Amino acid sequence: MPATETVTIRGIDITTYLIKDAERAKKFWSETMGLKMTQDYGPHGGEYAFSDGTTFGLYRLEDGSWHPSGWALFNVDDLDKAVEYYKSRGVKIHEGIEDTPVCKMAFAEDSEGNEFILHERKGGRD
Repeated sequence: MPATETVTIRGIDITTYLIKDAERAKKFWSETMGLKMTQDYGPHGGEYAFSDGTTFGLYRLEDGSWHPSGWALFNVDDLDKAVEYYKSRGVKIHEGIEDTPVCKMAFAEDSEGNEFILHERKGGRD
């Protein structure tokens, strides 16, 4: 492709977290967080597809190495309700809700030590 052509990134197909223990991680995201697995990769992890076309995945590296992954922000309609619900299910949610001009956020941690954010957009989801 000539260098003068441009390429447009249309979106993100999948955001993936590295995991240490596939069964423990899949149980956390399926049972505790209530996500429906759409692809199961056995001891290597799996994927969860959302109605908006995005996908969240879990992956265990072949050599078993692990490091905390980047942040994923999971959109919720009512952050206060979501925080209460997930706390009641044993999810580690850090104290305090961050309230910004455009959103509200609660910081949490999964069974593998990856951090994620429960995120409510002010004005709803466009």
